[in-house]
Amino acid sequence: MEYRVPYADTDQMGVVYYANYLEYFERSRTEMLRSAGLPYSELEKRGVFLPVSEAYCKYHAPARYDDLLTFRSYVREIKGVRMVIASEVRRGGELLVSGHVTLVSVNADRKVCRMTNDLMESCKQFFFEPESEQ
Repeated sequence: MEYRVPYADTDQMGVVYYANYLEYFERSRTEMLRSAGLPYSELEKRGVFLPVSEAYCKYHAPARYDDLLTFRSYVREIKGVRMVIASEVRRGGELLVSGHVTLVSVNADRKVCRMTNDLMESCKQFFFEPESEQ
């Protein structure tokens, strides 16, 4: 997924504000789930919710206004009640930010539950380590 950095994403120094990287991770994993055939709207209709329980970012280099960024997300782990999705943000071939989020499966009654089989099967195609962490 490509994204051109708007001015609104930057701080007074013209670099991307740190919290926006977590938003970029969210956009990337949302698109990953959509391409797996299970957009969040479909999961919610089925009574499955995936809130973030943990987030981690490692900064390698800054992104700036008008940079063209590429986002990638990968399933690192999916078992039991949790799924770990690694993400990276690049400008050209340069790694800017890498990290991961842990999602927990919650049902319509707001109780933690196991990941559904269809979610695990659909995400298998995205199961591998990102280039930056190999």
